[in-house]
Amino acid sequence: MGMPGTTELLLILAIVVLLFGAKKIPDLAKGLGQGIKNFKKSVKDDEEDAEVHEIASKEPKEEVTKKEEKEA
Repeated sequence: MGMPGTTELLLILAIVVLLFGAKKIPDLAKGLGQGIKNFKKSVKDDEEDAEVHEIASKEPKEEVTKKEEKEA
């Protein structure tokens, strides 16, 4: 099964307009866009937090190693 053709897409669009009305569609699209934007922001923040956590977890180990080298 491949991508839907032009006829199928127009039929789907017509059904959506009938169900939600022409005035609601821009509001739905705006909400969807904001949701995607927030999702991407959350993913980016989580990646940055993971990097900071990874760097922070490495620093104490390096300090302990340097202290051990000085004592030896």
